[in-house]
Formats: sequence, structure tokens, C-alpha cells
Amino acid sequence: MQAFLITFCISAMDLECSSQETVKQGLLARGWPPIKGFSKHVKTKVLEFFSLLIKLGQDDPRRVVHSLKAGLALTLVSLFYYYQPLYKSFGVSAMWAVITVVVVFEFSVGATLGKGVNRGLATLLAGGLAVAAHQLANLSGRIGEPIVLGIFVFLQAAVSTFVRFCPQIKARYDYGLLIFILTFSLISISGFRDDEVLELVHKRLLTVLIGGSTCVIISVLVFPVWAGQDLHNLIASNMEKLGIFLEGFGDEYFKMPEDGESKEDRPFLQGYKSVLDSKTNEDALANFARWEPRHGRFQFRHPWKQYLKIGALTRKCAYRIESLNGHLYADIQAKREIRSKIQETCTTMSMESGKALKELSMAIKTMVKPFAADIHIENSKSSVKNLDTLLKSGLWDDETDLLEVVPVATVASLLIDVVTCTAEIAESVNELATMLKFEVVEPTVSPEKPETGQPKIGIS
Repeated sequence: MQAFLITFCISAMDLECSSQETVKQGLLARGWPPIKGFSKHVKTKVLEFFSLLIKLGQDDPRRVVHSLKAGLALTLVSLFYYYQPLYKSFGVSAMWAVITVVVVFEFSVGATLGKGVNRGLATLLAGGLAVAAHQLANLSGRIGEPIVLGIFVFLQAAVSTFVRFCPQIKARYDYGLLIFILTFSLISISGFRDDEVLELVHKRLLTVLIGGSTCVIISVLVFPVWAGQDLHNLIASNMEKLGIFLEGFGDEYFKMPEDGESKEDRPFLQGYKSVLDSKTNEDALANFARWEPRHGRFQFRHPWKQYLKIGALTRKCAYRIESLNGHLYADIQAKREIRSKIQETCTTMSMESGKALKELSMAIKTMVKPFAADIHIENSKSSVKNLDTLLKSGLWDDETDLLEVVPVATVASLLIDVVTCTAEIAESVNELATMLKFEVVEPTVSPEKPETGQPKIGIS
């Protein structure tokens, strides 16, 4: 009997162990797939992140250089903490040099110089006014001192904040006003508990100047990035993108679906879209460029406003092109016989306008007067006159459905607007060429032999 009980107990224990093992295996089987899936997801995201970083560096290697320059600047100002003699001179105030580098160092020379000047002047002015406010507050006694300081802090903060709403001030000096408010408030409030106000102002101003100077010197001397050069190239690039679209638009629009090729995969027809929202970037680059010293072909008082004018006209043309692109991919297209009657003139307008924009782009890049662009513009204007003559002669008979004519007529109208916009851009570029005294090079395109097959014309 005793042996039976022992055998039964052992069997029960084995059964319990096997059931527990089964439960563990079941739990593991249910829990492992989610864990495995999560780890795979994390791995994918990490790889995507590093791929994005690599792409950022490949798109513009200057970003990698800028990162190294920022690290170098921070390392240099950190010596105020690491090197004991310097730390004894400045103490904890050395941290302001580090903070200055972090907030002042920017991608371009103009942005860095603008922030550095704003921060330096604001610190100097706010420090001086804060000392004066502290001296005036001392005259009111210990009880009245905090009240007077509070009034001064309130007034300067209210007035400075209101001034920041002024568009002209906000564009160039917003950061300086922000630092002015911060410095005045810190020194005024700190001076109430610290009698060494002048020493506090002296150390803060000196460390800010050291940090700002470090940023400017490294930004200018180590692989400088000029905002003016970037704006110059951006304006030229935007015009070239519009020119590429217009050169290919005529053939693509008048090509019927049965001609074989699809219009969907056409990268050259999509490049203009980046021009539509370029205003913010252009304004920022122009603002930074005004701070930059003379460099290369760009003088200190370079006509950056003229670049903005050209950029605005280029966007105006891009909006017309956006409408043309909509007609290019419209679901309902006019019949071939309706299109064919104005195909030659519309194609010429589009082609010549595109060539003109590309010539204007090249003229800005090389700083050469755009004589060839003027020839292409005259050719496009001649095509507009030819189109007007065709329309007045009665292209379509009375049996033609007007609803089928409207899309083609709209495209023709938009192309006329594009010709007008191109002429305005050319006028602004010629004004820029006069201001900067672009080099004069004889045109290589003959005005008597336009490539589009139009009648011979001259430049008026």
C-alpha cells in the first residue's frame, strides 16, 4: 500500500510538471511573435533613420561640414571651464560663452553674423540700461528699490515686445530685442541681491562677445557658406525649372493618348512645383545676405531686393504653369483636329518662353547680359500675334462644339500670360544686369533664324 501511494505521488508530480511545461510553452508561443515583430519594427525604423541621415549628407555635404564646425566652436569655448586660469577669471559666467555658441552659430555666414551682432549689441545696451536702472532704484531706498526695478522691468518688456510686432524690426532685429528683454531683466533682478552689478555686466558682456566672435570667425574662415550665393543660385535655379517645363509642355500637351507614351512619369514636368513655395526661403536668405561682408562677386550693399523682385515674378509665372499642368493631366481632352489648328503657335510660345527663361537663368549664374533671352522673347511675342491673327480669321466653323474648344482656348490664354510673365522677368533681370554691370557677350542665336519655324522677325 505504501509503495502504491509513493508511485501515485510521483506520477502526480510528473503530470503537474509536464502540465506546467506545456503552459510555459503555450505562453512562450503566444508571446514570442509580438516581441519578434516589435524588434523587427525597431530595426527597420533605425535603418530608415540612418538612411535619412546619409541622404541629408549626400544632398548637401555642407551640412556635414557645418556640424563639424559647430562642434569645433563649442570645444573651443569649453576651454573656459577646462582651463583653470580662464575659469578663475570668469567663473560660472563662462557658461554664457557656451550658450552663445549654441544659439548664435547658424548654417550661413550671414545668419551667424546677424545673430552675433544682435546678441552683442543687445547685451551691451541692456547691460548699460540695467546698471542705470539699478543706480536709480538705489536712490529710492531699500523699500522703494524693488518697486522701481519692477516698474523698469515692466516698461522695457512691454515696449520691446510691442516693437517686435513691427515687420521691419522683426525681420532683422527680432532676436536682438529678445536678448535685450532677457539681459535687462536678468541683470536688474540679479542686481537686487548682488551688489557687484558692474562686474556681473562686465563678465556677461565679455563672455557673450567671446562666444559670438568664435562663431563668426569659424563661420567665415572654415568653409564658409554664403547666404547671398545661395539666394543667387536659388533664383537662377527656379527660372531654369520653369524653362524646362515650358520647353516640354507643347509636345506633351498636343500629344494624344494613342500616340503611345504616358504623361505620368515625367520628372521634368514636376520640377516647377518647388518654385511655388520658395518665398519663405528667398526672404530668409535675402535677410541673412544683408549681414554678410563683401565676398566674391557680391558686394556689401548688393541689390538683394532686386533678387526678391525677380523671385516674385518667377512665382507668378509658376502659378500659370501650375494651371497649365492641370490641363496637361485633365481627364477630358480636346479632339486632335481642334488642337492641331493652334498647335504650332502654342508650341512655339511655350518653347520660346522656356528657352528665354533658361537663358535668363544662365545669365544670372554667369553674370552676363541676357541678349539671347531677348531674342527668344521676341519670337514668343511674334507667336502671340500669329495666334491672335488665327483666332480673328475664324479657326472653327459654326458646327464646332464650344465646350470642346474652351480647354484649348484656356491653354492658349495661359500661354499668352506666360509670355507676358517671361517678358517681365527679363526686364527685371536686365535691371539687375545694369545694377551689377554684367559682362557684355554677343548673342550666339540669330534673330533672323528662329528655331521654331516662325517668320523672320527682328528685335524691336
